[in-house]
Amino acid sequence: MATVELTKENFDRTVSENPFVLIDFWAGWCRPCLAFAPVYEKASQTNPDLVFAKVDTEAQQELAAAFQITSIPTLMIVRDQVAIFAQPGALPEAALTDLIGQARALDMDEVRGKIAASQQEGQPGSAGTTEA
Repeated sequence: MATVELTKENFDRTVSENPFVLIDFWAGWCRPCLAFAPVYEKASQTNPDLVFAKVDTEAQQELAAAFQITSIPTLMIVRDQVAIFAQPGALPEAALTDLIGQARALDMDEVRGKIAASQQEGQPGSAGTTEA
């Protein structure tokens, strides 16, 4: 599957209509972004059931600002309309494959439960951490 170009016009629809979306925030002048592009494209072909999207941070500055993208490339994974991963840096193929596997294995009911619990405690965004 080819990657989808996300814009402020189609972002919400793409994320809401697809249960698993990987988003690559990039720019044409960014060498690490250009080096990551073939790895990302190959992963999109290996995982045709997932949506692989790209946001050109130069053309879509509002989207980049909305997600506080300060370093590129940044990879974000959204499952069931919940951002479960966001990290800057170009990943090697094996790391991207592993990350996709981990994201597939997540129990989204558990993730949503952690988000709800952290919001009740007044700590939005701490769903990925638990305290013993």
